[in-house]
Amino acid sequence: MKPLICDLPYPSTDTLTKDVRSGQIISFAYATLHGELTATLQYVYHHFYFGEMDENDAEILMAIAKAEMMHIDILGKAMLKLGVSPKYVQMPNTSNFYNTCSVSQSTTPQKMLMDDIQGELNAIADYQKMLFILKNELVEAIIQRIILDEQLHLEKLKEMLKKYAK
Repeated sequence: MKPLICDLPYPSTDTLTKDVRSGQIISFAYATLHGELTATLQYVYHHFYFGEMDENDAEILMAIAKAEMMHIDILGKAMLKLGVSPKYVQMPNTSNFYNTCSVSQSTTPQKMLMDDIQGELNAIADYQKMLFILKNELVEAIIQRIILDEQLHLEKLKEMLKKYAK
């Protein structure tokens, strides 16, 4: 299955130049406790449980995970161009390495989907906060494009939740 993404191109990272401030701002969405890496791992984990119930729904979660992996790739490349190392840490500018403590360990359909929905809501809110403080239009365009995917994921998860709420 292909990643679940909007049918629009992502802005290129090729023209980005050193801008450490912007790199530090977007690093919060990369591989921190509430970033794209956590989202990817959570969707893969939930995919396994849904595979026991409904293979189609499991594939949807894997398609979202693949989209989140694309976001990791885009953000990591952008961070490097901006002069920031794409490290796997709990919080940017720390030496506390990433761990999976923020990955939802839920195993029931409604709770998994509610956790996934909350994750998307948090991601959208965090990305929107970034847009308020970013001053680099090229980076802003990247973040705006990623938000479109997160909104698509949110709608798909809400559709799935309706099915399991019955």
